[in-house]
Amino acid sequence: MTDVKLSRVESVLADLEYPVTNERAATELGATTLLLADGERNLGALIEQSGSDRFESVEDLESELHNVLPREAVGEPYQSEGEG
Repeated sequence: MTDVKLSRVESVLADLEYPVTNERAATELGATTLLLADGERNLGALIEQSGSDRFESVEDLESELHNVLPREAVGEPYQSEGEG
């Protein structure tokens, strides 16, 4: 079991060979725990939730991953880092 912070998830995603299917990425990263601001989630399970069947690059997979994360995953709920 591997733990990785959300801010460092790209390094784990880079270990995959691209292009990669959703199923293969979820299987290969199924033993990885993603550490979030509001707790932790199984990285493989999050990837399975993606609407994409295939990822062409690390950036593609990372973008899809951010789309399935809960709003609270990156910090204080409903706070914008760009305001103020």
